Amino acid sequence: MKAIILAAGYATRLYPLTKNMPKALLEIAGRPMLDWFTENIVATGRVDGAVIVSNHRYFEYFCAWAEGARRRWPNFPIEVLDDGTRGEDERLGAVGDIRFALEKAAIDEDVMVAASDNFITFSLDGMLDEFQRHGRDTLLACHMADEEGRRSMAIATLDGEGRVVRLAEKPERPETDIAVYAIYCYRRDTLPLIGRFLDEGNNGDSPGRFPAWLYSRREMRVWFFPGECIDIGTPANLDAVRLRFPDEAAVRAAMV
Repeated sequence: MKAIILAAGYATRLYPLTKNMPKALLEIAGRPMLDWFTENIVATGRVDGAVIVSNHRYFEYFCAWAEGARRRWPNFPIEVLDDGTRGEDERLGAVGDIRFALEKAAIDEDVMVAASDNFITFSLDGMLDEFQRHGRDTLLACHMADEEGRRSMAIATLDGEGRVVRLAEKPERPETDIAVYAIYCYRRDTLPLIGRFLDEGNNGDSPGRFPAWLYSRREMRVWFFPGECIDIGTPANLDAVRLRFPDEAAVRAAMV
């Protein structure tokens, strides 16, 4: 399995912090967010490398980070790709960047796709266990009590066997409290459908739009994570997370 980490956005809501620094390399507890996520992936022992998709503006930043990461994890290959875009109006969109990574890195195996701005306090082992147990495309999810928050998420409806029977991206009236986050496990034979999704003219701006299209075509499951999955979206949000996790010990203590 390969990891595809989506890091080609411009994070304008975090300006000025991200004016000259990609969001994924902003620090929490003294380390870039991307460090924490990569460490989690490596620890599973079931992902044999990562492809990071950057835009052109931040490409050299990620290349510099990757040099250090390869020293920390010498047996975990990391490839950084430049999608060639230079501004918001040129973006390929998250799903477009997934296709770009698949083609450019010649990936032909199961993949874990993840947004680069998730700060998580749980092991990804559980998600991979679930993916391998039932052999179906798997979404990361939790029960979200906040109705307003659910309107900004992808919301899943499950049948009695735990299969996804509906998935709506940012619905005005959420049907359930099952919120889906931007970490996905896709089977190798699902990957050609990414190209089909885009070729049909579907909106690929958000990574959640692809599974919202896919669920009616392939059986899909969810894995309910313990702990937290925090999307770092604003300076205030980042400050709050840094206050909660001032050092590495605080992060380790929160892990479940």
